[in-house]
Amino acid sequence: MRIPCILYSDDFLGHDLPGHVESRERLLAIMERLRPMSGRLEFSEPPPAGISDLEAVHQPWYVKSILGHGRGRLDMDTYMSEGSAAAAMRAAGAAIEAVDLALSGRSLSAGMVRPPGHHALPAQAMGFCLFNNAAIAAMHALKKAKKVLIVDWDVHHGNGTELVFYGRPDVLYFSVHQYPHFPGTGAADDTGTGEGEGYNVNVPLPAGSGDGDYVDAFQRILLPIVGSYRPELVIVSAGYDTHHADPLGDMRMTAAGFGELASLLKSACSANVVLLLEGGYNIEHLPSCVEASLLGFMGEDYGRISGERTAAAAERIHEAAAIQKKYWRL
Repeated sequence: MRIPCILYSDDFLGHDLPGHVESRERLLAIMERLRPMSGRLEFSEPPPAGISDLEAVHQPWYVKSILGHGRGRLDMDTYMSEGSAAAAMRAAGAAIEAVDLALSGRSLSAGMVRPPGHHALPAQAMGFCLFNNAAIAAMHALKKAKKVLIVDWDVHHGNGTELVFYGRPDVLYFSVHQYPHFPGTGAADDTGTGEGEGYNVNVPLPAGSGDGDYVDAFQRILLPIVGSYRPELVIVSAGYDTHHADPLGDMRMTAAGFGELASLLKSACSANVVLLLEGGYNIEHLPSCVEASLLGFMGEDYGRISGERTAAAAERIHEAAAIQKKYWRL
């Protein structure tokens, strides 16, 4: 079996605004944790995405605008520096390369990318995101695969990814997220439209949800759907801002919890996995969370999770499951 591949480029560090929570230091800390695992992980520098790859998801005028923008704020949260365009193109390129590796037989390929992507809309930057890496990856995958699953466990709902595939059955989008929270989307009854109805699955959880609640959401909703849908590729929008110490979320996940989610997903699905970094802003804990999820997908245990389940989360999961029973056998 080919060892997992970590896709990384120093270009990702060129996207930089000192003092911003989505900082280059996040990635430096992750890579410091992963590089000593070089005997078990392969490291590769991805090429940048082509314009046509970006335009498969984003409006051509928007792509041109981002690539020519230069330093400045795009909104209150989202910035560009001199190196941002190169970083964003390389991040999208890493997503594409990860898909190619997965579809050629690599069981796990992971893009340690920034800027993140799942809030980026077809014609709008948002929530630290410039190009939607997961959506670009899925569009590229559909050149060879007929069914792709995107699993988004970031604390924030991936409104951009949802919008791109909201009317399509060939990409199933599953998001478990804090709700209500930024960006305000991701209600349980947002299930898709037209041919895509039933292929958009939101599990909105209340603040204070922890490992046991996320495991419950996976076991009761995601895993049965995976068994029925049988995707040829799984793309994980891997945000780690559900960790209990993260400054941008109010959840109670632990590093071991991310390992358990990865293990559950991999055990339920024979498809190869692409993992793409999204959020996660506590630099002390972020590296161990990333490591735990990688090891989970590699079939290794990261330790005991906090299995307590909360009544408030159980109620939300029950409500989401009731909605999804219209489309899936749960």
